[in-house]
Amino acid sequence: MKGENLLEFIRKSDKPLSFKEIAEAFGLKSSERKKLKRLLKDLVTQGKILRNRKGLYLPVKEVQLITGFFEAHRNGYGFVIPDSPSERDIFIPPHATMGAMHGDRVVARLEQRRKREGRIIRILERAVKRVVGLVEKSGPIFYIQPRNKNINQQIVIAPGEIKVKPGDIVLAEVTTYQSINKPLVAKIIKVFEKPKNSRQDIEILTYEYDLPKKFPNDVITASEEISSKGISKRQFKNRVDLRELPTVTIDGENAKDFDDAVSIKKTRNGFILWVHIADVSHYVKWNSTIDIEARQRGTSVYLPDRVIPMLPPALSENICSLLPKTPRLTFTVEMHFSNSGERKETLFYPSIIQTVERMTYTSVKKILIDKDAEEIKRYKSLVPHFERMAELCEILKNKRKKRGSLDFDLPEPEVLLDIKGDPQAIIKAERNLAHFIIEEFMIAANEAVAEFLYSKNVPCLYRVHEEPEPNKIQYLTKIIKNLGILKEDLKPSKFHEFIGVVKGTPYEEIVNYLILRSLKQARYSPENVGHFGLASECYTHFTSPIRRYPDLIVHRILKEFLQKEKISKERKKELEEILPDIAIHSSRMERRADSVERDSIQIMRVWFMKDKVGEEFNGKVTMVSPEGLRVRLEEYYIEGFLPISYMTDDFYQFDEKKYCLMGLKKKRKFTIGTSLQIRVSKVNIDEREIIFELL
Repeated sequence: MKGENLLEFIRKSDKPLSFKEIAEAFGLKSSERKKLKRLLKDLVTQGKILRNRKGLYLPVKEVQLITGFFEAHRNGYGFVIPDSPSERDIFIPPHATMGAMHGDRVVARLEQRRKREGRIIRILERAVKRVVGLVEKSGPIFYIQPRNKNINQQIVIAPGEIKVKPGDIVLAEVTTYQSINKPLVAKIIKVFEKPKNSRQDIEILTYEYDLPKKFPNDVITASEEISSKGISKRQFKNRVDLRELPTVTIDGENAKDFDDAVSIKKTRNGFILWVHIADVSHYVKWNSTIDIEARQRGTSVYLPDRVIPMLPPALSENICSLLPKTPRLTFTVEMHFSNSGERKETLFYPSIIQTVERMTYTSVKKILIDKDAEEIKRYKSLVPHFERMAELCEILKNKRKKRGSLDFDLPEPEVLLDIKGDPQAIIKAERNLAHFIIEEFMIAANEAVAEFLYSKNVPCLYRVHEEPEPNKIQYLTKIIKNLGILKEDLKPSKFHEFIGVVKGTPYEEIVNYLILRSLKQARYSPENVGHFGLASECYTHFTSPIRRYPDLIVHRILKEFLQKEKISKERKKELEEILPDIAIHSSRMERRADSVERDSIQIMRVWFMKDKVGEEFNGKVTMVSPEGLRVRLEEYYIEGFLPISYMTDDFYQFDEKKYCLMGLKKKRKFTIGTSLQIRVSKVNIDEREIIFELL
């Protein structure tokens, strides 16, 4: 008996079914009923069927229920983000959350279809199993104030062996989840020492997000065994030998895991672009010990002072990594472009390459932009290749912009560390032409793979990005109109044009930031609904299999299809069965990585600013609320909060229509983009807060 047969049977039934009815329908002996119980439990966990109060099983779709992830807001309400990308988000009011916490996988019933409002009726999987927080005391009761701001409940500490006192930072395991009659309860499993530096604080953060600490011994052993064998001549069989093709990697100075390399050739009719991706699928087989660990991790996590890799270093930094001037097994996407950027022909094949240089973004920029004589001399033979890459990049980028792709030129923070690993400065990370070259070439390869598999009707993991919700567009339009740079309502189809209009103006960064905040988060799905941000009808992730699990899955599927030139009905069904769960888990792991990376930057910011209390800086308003202003400093890429109570030169009120804070006497106005001077009032390491006062 297979899960898909069982699901099909339940879906076809005209009534809810008992366990006994299902067992009898399949003619199961008593010894086989254990497996049926397990399959039913799996289908309930996956959100594909529901077990009602009477213990009867029925399909989710039949009862107009929607499965998805709960996004909690600190004010008590939240949204269910449906598993299916074709479904819109569902608003859940505070009284209808059923005690669900941020990130929980839930089943919601849609109660007002027009308003998209609903109620959570089942929690399938808890996201928060462990919490890190500060111990506080109220009367005789000790409780934990979670450091994760998405957890808006206080957690009562269960009596236990480990004694704690107010102010302790602890790791606790949830033993009882909140319901109508019960508070959230957890038992203490570790008390941390007060962090003395940012490194210790980030170590605590890894516990907060339950990040993996070490690879299991069997995974390390298997990886080292694979790596120690190296590459033999036997492995060249059935591969295209491209070692004579001038090929380079272009990455950051500190990169160790080289996923991709590129080669280019100018032809009479256009260009030939080769994108070579590390052939991780050759080494990491389906359901091997390494694969199971990689699937669980989902992605590598990059923090300012450390990397938590998806694959062990023996693979990620050695045999799989496209190291300079070393033969490596790859999967190549060969694309033939016309002079106008039309992709005329695409070939996919296993290959072997040997890069001629390990280039950095800085070095390529020196050659192409700065015209640095020393750098040009050093890489003389490669300079024409970089010039062709720049030419093709410009053609592809313009073509993508014309179709409506959103190009946010938003700076990202870069933490510069001293010799001890403490933050020395936090600056805007530079993005230059070399970054854009690699970005465009990877987008082209990802699209080519997605379109090929889609055209062959092969099940695949797509990278999808839906249009923003109508309420987000209304809110965005309102704010931008209040800035005085928009007269008509803003439509998603016109986002790219508006980004172009404000480019080079003082409003550019703010508008980019506001539009980005209005968008949904891209995710993985077996259902192709296109990618709104890239204006792509068909997109996947293929180019980073060392650090992203979905890319490894897509490699395997593509390779399997190319070898057999077809996918059997049985294999197709099998893929359709496993891909939804991989998509959901991978999306969840990506969200976790994004959150921990964001929090790690904030930790670095507060430790950097802790000695700057009393110092004065120039800044710019990035957000306005009734409580105060978010302000970004000009000198450092750091944001802090300016509470309205710290604006003592006047009495300020929030004007919702104009989206600003207005002084009642002096009529001084603060809105997004307003420049101002502030003083650092306090820095709270525990709360990760930087508080400013107005000058």
